[in-house]
Amino acid sequence: APARGASASTRCPSSTSSTRSRTSTSSTSTTQASTKVGYKPGVVLGGKDLEHDCGVHRGIGYFIEPLILLGLFGRSPLSIRLKGITNDTKDPSVDTFRMVTLHMLKHFGVPLEGLELKIENRGAPPRGGGEVLLRVPNINSTLKAVNWIDEGMVKRIRGVTFSTNVSPQIENRILYAARGLFNKFIPDVHIFTDHRAGLSGGLSAGYGVSVVAETTTGCLISADATVSYPNVDEMSEQSKKPELMSPEDLGEQVASMLLEEVAQGGVVDSTHQSLLFMLCALCPPDVSKVRVGQLTPHAIESLRNIKEFLDVKFIIKPDPNSNTVTLKCVGAGVKNLARKIS
Repeated sequence: APARGASASTRCPSSTSSTRSRTSTSSTSTTQASTKVGYKPGVVLGGKDLEHDCGVHRGIGYFIEPLILLGLFGRSPLSIRLKGITNDTKDPSVDTFRMVTLHMLKHFGVPLEGLELKIENRGAPPRGGGEVLLRVPNINSTLKAVNWIDEGMVKRIRGVTFSTNVSPQIENRILYAARGLFNKFIPDVHIFTDHRAGLSGGLSAGYGVSVVAETTTGCLISADATVSYPNVDEMSEQSKKPELMSPEDLGEQVASMLLEEVAQGGVVDSTHQSLLFMLCALCPPDVSKVRVGQLTPHAIESLRNIKEFLDVKFIIKPDPNSNTVTLKCVGAGVKNLARKIS
C-alpha cells in the first residue's frame, strides 16, 4: 500500500469491497468489536467497465497501488473507474502514480502498452468529486527479476501544478516558486499547469503540485503536496478559519522535498520503497538487487509482511559511503495462473 499509510484493507472498509469485487469465490469475515478481518481470495478476474467509489477518508492513490499489483495477475486486463479524492496530504497523488509509478513497472517487464492512468476530474478534500480511469494489463506469466542499483544523476525535472475551483493564477505562483529553487541546481525544469473548475474540478477547492526528477539511468524520483480549503458549511461560527499555506510556500516546500529525496539516494523515492520490495518479492526465484535511501518505517513494516506472507527474506546491506541501502532477495515465483486457465 502507499508509503504514507497502512495497508488499504486494514484501514478502509471500501478497499476490502474493491478487492472482493475483483476476485471470484472470495469471502470476507469479521467479528463485532474486532480489529481483525479474515479474507480468503479467489482467482483475480480483472475486467473492464468497472467502477468503485473510494469515499473521502483516503485518496484514490491509496487504492491504486494494490489494484495495480492485483491487475497484473488477473485473468483479463483491468479497467476500472475510481471516484473520490485525487490529491491530498495522506496518500501519493494520482499525478505521482501517472508520472512515476506506472513507469517504474517497466523495469520488471510490464509492458507500458495498456498501462494508463487518466485523470478525468480532480477532487480535493474534504468532499472529493474526482474521477480517474485506471488500466492495467495482465502479464503473461511472471515478472522479471531486476538488478537496479544505479540511480544516476538528475538530468531534468518535470511536474504539474493543479488548482480546483480557485483562481488559476495560484498555479503560476506555485510554479515560479518551485522553479526558482530548482534552477539554482539544474536548468532543464518544466512544470505544467492544470486548472479545473466546475464538474472537472470536483466538489472542493484546493491547489497543489507534483514534481519528478528524471536521472541519466531512467530513475524517477517524486514529491507532491496539496492544500485544500475546509468545508465552511460544517464549521461553527466560533471556529477560526484555518490559515492555508501560500502558493509560494507550497512551491518552495515541494521543491525542497524533491531535492531531499534526491540527496537520500536510491533508485526510487521513499514513497515507492514498499512497492519496489513487493515487486521484487513477486518475481521468479531469481536474485533481485535494488538500492534505496534510508528505509522508511512503512518500508520496514512491508519487509516484515513480505516475509510473513510470501516467505521472502531480504538481505540488507548498508553502504556507508553513499548512505544508501542495498537489498537482495530471491523472488517467490508468483505466476499468473489465472490467465493460463482462462
